[in-house]
Parts: sequence; C-alpha cells; structure tokens
Amino acid sequence: MKWFSNVVTLVALVAPSEAALRFGCSTVTLQRLDPVVEPGQVPSAHLHQVVGGNAFNATMTGDIGEQGTCTTCVFSEDFSNYWTAVLFFKHQNGSYKRVPIMENDALPAGINGGMTIYYTQQDFNSNGNQHITAFKPGFRMTVGSPTQGADGLTKHKGLRFTCLDNKDTRFPEVSDFPTKPCKGGLMTEHHFPACWDGKNLDSPDHQSHMYDTQPTGFTPGAACPSTHPVRMPQLAYETLWDTTQFNSIWPTDGSNPLVFSFGDVEGHGYGTHADYMFGWKGDALQRAMNSSCMFTACENGKPLKSQSVTEMNKCAAKNVVNEKIDGWLDALPGHPKGT
Repeated sequence: MKWFSNVVTLVALVAPSEAALRFGCSTVTLQRLDPVVEPGQVPSAHLHQVVGGNAFNATMTGDIGEQGTCTTCVFSEDFSNYWTAVLFFKHQNGSYKRVPIMENDALPAGINGGMTIYYTQQDFNSNGNQHITAFKPGFRMTVGSPTQGADGLTKHKGLRFTCLDNKDTRFPEVSDFPTKPCKGGLMTEHHFPACWDGKNLDSPDHQSHMYDTQPTGFTPGAACPSTHPVRMPQLAYETLWDTTQFNSIWPTDGSNPLVFSFGDVEGHGYGTHADYMFGWKGDALQRAMNSSCMFTACENGKPLKSQSVTEMNKCAAKNVVNEKIDGWLDALPGHPKGT
C-alpha cells in the first residue's frame, strides 16, 4: 500500500516530539445509540454517555470531522465521538438511579459531566522517542465488551477502576470493581491499544486492527509487533462518577449496588467498555502529535484551536431515543424489569 510505505518513510524523517493532550469534553448526549457496534439500530441495547461532535447518531459514515456544527470538547477542531456505558445505583428495593458524572478538578471549572480525554505518546515520561501517526478519517475502535466474563479485565489491561478519596485522586488503578463505598466517588478508566495494522480503519470485532503493548494504564508501551507496526496515539478516557450521594443507602449485606447500563446486575464490572470514532478536522491531531506541547499548552492555536466551557456546554446532539433515564427507574433502560 502506497500510503503505508509513506508512513514508514516519515518515521525516519519526522523529528520526534513530546506532545500529550489532556482535555475535557462535556456530555453531548445520553441515549441508547451505538453507531459502531449496532449501527442503524434505534434504540441500541443499552444506554451510553457520549461526548464530542454533535453529529452523533445511530449511523455515522464518512469523515466525521466534516460533520456536525459543534463539539463539546475543549479543542474546537475535535469532532470525534467518545462513549462508554452509564453507571447506575441499584437500590435494595430493586429500583435503579443513574449515577451523575463529576467534572475533573484538573480541568476548567463548569464542564457539564463528560469525560477527560488523553492522547499521549509512549507515556508521560519518555514521550518523543518515535513518530506518532494520527488516526485517519473513518477510523473507529472499541476496548472491552459488555459480554466479557471474569477474564475480561485481565485480557484488557487498559480497563481499570479507581476508588477516589477526592476528585484529585488518580491511583491506584485496579482491575477489581469496588464493592465498598468510595469516599470521593468512583473513576472508570478506559485505555485503548496504540498499535495499528496500517491497513484497516475498522475490523469485524472493532478491535483486531489494533494491538496493545502496554502492561497497564499510563505506562511505557513495548515496541509494536510486525502485524501491527504503526504506533498511534495512546487514547484513554477517565470518567468520574459521583457515587457519594448513595453512600448512606449502600447495602450492608456485602453486595455491590453499582451496575453498568448493559445489565451488569451482579455488579462485577467485567463488561466495562468504551467506543471511539475519529473525527478531528484535517490534520489537526497530526499537528498536535508533531508538536512539543503538553496539555493546556496545546490550546489557543499552539497548535490547536480551543473554545470556552460555555461554548462546550451549549453543544448537544439530536435526541433520537425518547425514554426516561433519570429518577428512580423500575429497570435499566432497554432491559425488562428484574434483569
């Protein structure tokens, strides 16, 4: 493939950089749609919390960066979509209530829910020792699966949880879903693989075109294998859930009342997962990866355009699925009562 041979040449010619992006995206929608795993299905099987461009819908094709009129992300050139399952609290009487999302204290104040998004190079300490190839228009991937069993969190090393003392807590990232109340809430982490096969923008399982060489979390990744030789940005999501408001009604029998929207009724957390659909405009992400900026230093045109929290929070996707998702519910959205 001519494009792939050009990438190999660029690896040798492009000077290494130290770029790392960390930025907030407010919630663009909360509804049952999944254009990657269940394209065209309205509604999809379970509820998602979504951030990014407002073109998000049941079916999305083509260059997502050229679709939509606004984005909920700090970087106004990022029309990508990022989404995860939603966390619920199950009361002992059998009813459910959605756990609110908290803003990250490391980000500007006032962001409406959403997530913290990272695009790093090899890690935070040794960035810049190799060329990073940005994702391409049409690229998409997932990490984790709602159907995975107890071995899922071992297989997917980038799926982790952190029981927070406060909103500044970042470690430890553990593979066990907390079974006791967390003082400051719960953070879910989704780290995606960063080695690409250089050919496919997607794969039937939405994962095989990528390969993970990181031992876990924000740690150095080993060299990419020959089957997936192209190093791409290390993408990660952090979501902070305000579980503290439920601590006073936490069950005393040792059961875990936190369940994900895909029907994790036993509260194991095995099926935690996340989806990504690339949608940066033009060469914006590649420019960032070629630069030496870190975090907020990448804003205000250096090299990425950015916007205010007010502008982020005004952006919203069209509501396609109309159903009740707030207040105490008899069942999880999309699931019969008792499942």
